Amino acid sequence: MAERFHKSPAELALIRAGAATADVGGFAIREAIKPGAREIDVAMAGRDAMELEIARRFPDAEYRDTWVWFQSGINTDGAHNPVTARALQSGDILSLNTFPMISGYYTALERTLFVETVDAASLRIWEANVAAHEYGMGLLKPGVSCAEVTHAINAFLGERDLLQYRSFGYGHSFGVLSHYYGREAGLELREDIDTVLEPGMVISMEPMLTIPEGQPGAGGYREHDILIITENGCENITGFPYGPEHNVIS
Repeated sequence: MAERFHKSPAELALIRAGAATADVGGFAIREAIKPGAREIDVAMAGRDAMELEIARRFPDAEYRDTWVWFQSGINTDGAHNPVTARALQSGDILSLNTFPMISGYYTALERTLFVETVDAASLRIWEANVAAHEYGMGLLKPGVSCAEVTHAINAFLGERDLLQYRSFGYGHSFGVLSHYYGREAGLELREDIDTVLEPGMVISMEPMLTIPEGQPGAGGYREHDILIITENGCENITGFPYGPEHNVIS
């Protein structure tokens, strides 16, 4: 398995194209968001945009299994909850998840958004998760272990009394789709993974905070970027913006 951690130049080119395609899906979703739109309608807009983009970029490829998970309101409380026909309402928290596949290679984009307005309690959680996201991306560099990154982000959230709302790990590898959702099981940002980051590895940063229903700011907050480990640090190949300054959709 370890030999799959390091991607070839051809693989990296395909993964870059996948990340760009995920961005295309994200922008199509953003355009479809409005009060009254259904989750399923928004999800289909993103999926269709990505499939057209893949066909444009790769006219000789085989096309399958490109999809979108898009949730609203308390339905955001799981990272990959099913899409429903719920109609969006002003003030809703939203979770955007785009997953293009190109010739078996899988990438992803995930963002938190709000419809028209965001309340103070939700904004506080959202900004904290964005801060954890940025802090975590800054930790990704050669010579650092997955466990070290995980413990550092845990400490960051603990200092803000938010660690109890963390959901699973903070990221994983990307490549050929498998039963691990395209990731090699030994390259994940978890406390029990001691794999050391090296140039040529591809890994996501995707912290998530879940506030239970009935509490102020209830819902799931998630940002997700894909990064390539370089000789001196990492390169972020995700282009869709994150955070309140970009993703309160009016």
